[in-house]
Amino acid sequence: MSEKKNRASCPPLSVRLSQEEREQLEQAAGDIPLGAFIRSFLPFDPTQRKRKLKSPIKDHKIIAQILAMLGQSRISSNLNQIAKALSSDSLLVTPDTEEIIQEACKAIIQMRDMLMRALNIKAQENKNDDAGR
Repeated sequence: MSEKKNRASCPPLSVRLSQEEREQLEQAAGDIPLGAFIRSFLPFDPTQRKRKLKSPIKDHKIIAQILAMLGQSRISSNLNQIAKALSSDSLLVTPDTEEIIQEACKAIIQMRDMLMRALNIKAQENKNDDAGR
């Protein structure tokens, strides 16, 4: 929970000051925001508040599986070689070649889907996704 949300869940503390007292307080604070200046006088260190950091990752096991898949594959270098061969017209596209490319596309889509599940992101429908499946 962020510090602002944590503070927002507590009712504010009001202190009545005279106009002169407030002016003196603001002058003493200088460029420091008034709330931060006042908190600096508290008997505890407000900067040492315990913050609960929420991990955006829903499932660490899925992330580990993806990293293992990437470590075992040569997908990026293979796709780079295919792209170079296609751009130089030196790649003969046979049924075997097309099958290899389709398998690479399926693996990439699978990794993307796993990452999205791990990060709890809903997939947007995309007609291009079905081409590699």
